[in-house]
Amino acid sequence: MVGSAIYRKLSTEGYTNLITKTSKELDLRDQRAVFEFFKEETPDYVFLAAAKVGGIVANNTYRADFLYENLEIQNNVIHQSYKHGVKKLMFLGSSCIYPKLAPQPLKEEYLLTGLLEETNEPYAIAKIAGIKMCDAYRAQYGCDFISVMPTNLYGYNDNYHPQNSHVLPALIRKFHEAKVNGTPEVIIWGSGSPMREFLFADDLADACYYLMQNYNEATLINIGTGEDLTIKDLALLIKKTVGFEGELTFDSTKPDGTPRKLMDVSKLHGLGWKHQVQLEQGIDLAYQDFLKNHI
Repeated sequence: MVGSAIYRKLSTEGYTNLITKTSKELDLRDQRAVFEFFKEETPDYVFLAAAKVGGIVANNTYRADFLYENLEIQNNVIHQSYKHGVKKLMFLGSSCIYPKLAPQPLKEEYLLTGLLEETNEPYAIAKIAGIKMCDAYRAQYGCDFISVMPTNLYGYNDNYHPQNSHVLPALIRKFHEAKVNGTPEVIIWGSGSPMREFLFADDLADACYYLMQNYNEATLINIGTGEDLTIKDLALLIKKTVGFEGELTFDSTKPDGTPRKLMDVSKLHGLGWKHQVQLEQGIDLAYQDFLKNHI
């Protein structure tokens, strides 16, 4: 989802010298394969958007995989970018890097000031390692490697897997299937009270393109909207968009995850960038993409 959004943005801006590989063509977990790729292609700029990702179920189920495989991907790409003289690298992390009970909204300086959310701790630790790796290569070797932390993302080419998807695409699928099957209710994990922020992936791509040209610092920078809503309100919004007319039931025996994750985006706004796609519009665009490409 993120990679394709960045590709669309760069293409729109007139770039034609884009190097892309699918995961089948290049396994970023394979150190030798990544070395050969950089040796042959010698890219000037790298957007490191690849990662093993998933929602709360996937994160909590595949804890070892999420830690090990993300470390492999990051270590290989960041190190080979240094070895082969990449001019600038952007590492994309996740808002889950912040402490579970950090003050809201989440400022960049809150990193490593408290305990992480238990369900996604392995993934968060991997992403924190990536941030620190970029900073270390900048400090030791003078590499222009930057880290950006997107909030929760959604959009074209999202993952709608029944078990391993994030909350917004998971709800789109749930409501659509309930509508088609005439199911009287949709059951949603948790109490519905946690608050989440959502950014359309093409807005993220626009921010990444902007920051590649305008940001050159150690430490991370948040990318988000600075606006959030409860999971219940999100569900009601998606229900309306999909046209499901049944009931909502919240299963409070299931985990809620972090109570709130709202990004402080004052640093980003101070650099002159702000999101364009509002949530209701974005959900409609995502649902149309789901109908067209994921059924």
